[in-house]
Amino acid sequence: MKNLQAGLYDPYLDVLGGGEKHILQILKVLEEKGYQLYIFWDKNLTSDIEKRFNLRFKSVHFLKNIFKGGFNTFEKMRFLKKFNIFIYVTDGSYFLSTAKKNFVFAMVPDRKLYNLNLFNKIKLNNYRFISNSHFTKYWLQRFGLKSDFIYPGINKDLIDLDISKLQKEKIILSVGRFFPQLHSKNQAKMINLFNKIIRNNVLFKDFRLFLVGGLKDEDNNYINYLKSIASDNPRIVFKPNITYKELSDIYKKSFLYWHFTGYGIKQEENPALVEHLGIAPLEAMAAGCLTFCYQAGGIEEIIIDGKNGYLFKDTNELIEKMLAVLENANLIKKIQISAKKTIEDKFSSSALMKRVEMVILNT
Repeated sequence: MKNLQAGLYDPYLDVLGGGEKHILQILKVLEEKGYQLYIFWDKNLTSDIEKRFNLRFKSVHFLKNIFKGGFNTFEKMRFLKKFNIFIYVTDGSYFLSTAKKNFVFAMVPDRKLYNLNLFNKIKLNNYRFISNSHFTKYWLQRFGLKSDFIYPGINKDLIDLDISKLQKEKIILSVGRFFPQLHSKNQAKMINLFNKIIRNNVLFKDFRLFLVGGLKDEDNNYINYLKSIASDNPRIVFKPNITYKELSDIYKKSFLYWHFTGYGIKQEENPALVEHLGIAPLEAMAAGCLTFCYQAGGIEEIIIDGKNGYLFKDTNELIEKMLAVLENANLIKKIQISAKKTIEDKFSSSALMKRVEMVILNT
């Protein structure tokens, strides 16, 4: 058990979104199993990771990013040879690795990321694929790739919440990165819907909409656009780049949760544009929020409509389902308890550890 070393290269690490939280949780399990951790990134992100995810490592080393350029294939292979485990989040490119165990972590079911030409097949000869959900696993299989899956874990402080003691306020919460491309979180649609329902439905007249998420400098124009369509409505609150503690406090007081990723997308044609799993809705369920998600992607394997949350195909259906539950205290409690149990059963730290042991350590 001496000198066990695990390495990670994720070209999207600075996004610090749900996918990054997931892969870093896997690293945390490896650390608990005695592995020394190394991340290929030119900046030490330890403080950012702790603030954003409440995820603390005993010791993690940030190494020069040998995959960005300046290192040839043989230098990379010589460097990687010391690792017992190496995990790579692909951007569509692949490389040879001499680590003992090699894994490609698949977050996005986008065929362009998995070009299995002869050259790539040679490079991937000693790699295995890990998917973040059954949904992603299914699509990788359709692309000709076999994979195992590892669900993320939900933070223990949310798992351990006694939701019966929470003081819920009239808040609709949505959490997701502020950006318009790829699998957009569709905040503009939420703003337009919120403005509509507070005008037309007395049950919503005192509600507020909280939009929370990561924001990169390159996406400032997008959030400015969202603020413009919000028309200075003081009941629409933007919370970019907040800490985990701030987010946790908002989860605890929010009554409803909306998730619009994939809205209007034809899943069979564009599986990459719907929700691949969705950590934020799971966190909301753990915190006792009534969770309403667009019916597509990985979220369908978690939410059972009308049992532990709600699925909708359009905004009319969303409004109908919200109105049906809002004044039914018994149903609200029943949904909250069922949602909490789903998270405890499938997304606890012990469940995550078991999957990491099964998929990575015991193979």
